[in-house]
Amino acid sequence: MLLAFSVAPSGRPAGAAAAPESDDASVHHAVAEAVRIVRESGLPNRTDSMFTTIEGEWDEVFDVVKRATEAVGRFGSRVSLVIKADIRPGYNGELTGKLDRLEQALDG
Repeated sequence: MLLAFSVAPSGRPAGAAAAPESDDASVHHAVAEAVRIVRESGLPNRTDSMFTTIEGEWDEVFDVVKRATEAVGRFGSRVSLVIKADIRPGYNGELTGKLDRLEQALDG
């Protein structure tokens, strides 16, 4: 299975004081924690500006997403999670395989 997900916190964590006014609404520290969990999982993965994609079996992929979501949850009072999956039993290496086939089609 390939699973692409995006996770981000919103709101203040419980007990947090109001932050000073800032133009920086970035969530990069929270997202970095999620990506760290993905990379430490050992599963094939790729992160781009919108999603992190992981390849593996159903249970192991969703375990990583759950842990990443919990980590992001420490940065806010709620979490937004978007998931898209390509479930294709019997196929491995699709993180790069799909792109290889696309490039071949573009060249041909």
